[in-house]
Amino acid sequence: MSGVENRLVISGVVESKPQTRSSPAGIPISRFVLRHRSEQSEAGMRRQIQCTIGVVAAGAGLQETIKQLHQGSEVSVAGFIGRANSRTGEYRLVLHATAIKLKLQPHSAP
Repeated sequence: MSGVENRLVISGVVESKPQTRSSPAGIPISRFVLRHRSEQSEAGMRRQIQCTIGVVAAGAGLQETIKQLHQGSEVSVAGFIGRANSRTGEYRLVLHATAIKLKLQPHSAP
């Protein structure tokens, strides 16, 4: 299917520490929930947007960043959208991460 796009970049706050397991093939798979809040323009009006989305991060390449995440971490996640579980026919969507950028927290002065 040429020309079909499926890409999402969203920022937000990690709801709880990511949980990591290994697939039967030994691939690390981490999951966490991202809470997004922003103000967007739609039909010439400003709207407050709030949502949560599950994030799945598979592969060793993202694990160093995943290890740094904790509840409250601010991140930007890029990836593609897919069903949460393709075997059960469930239609809940999750973001399959291809890149995760941790936003550095400002250090408080002593």
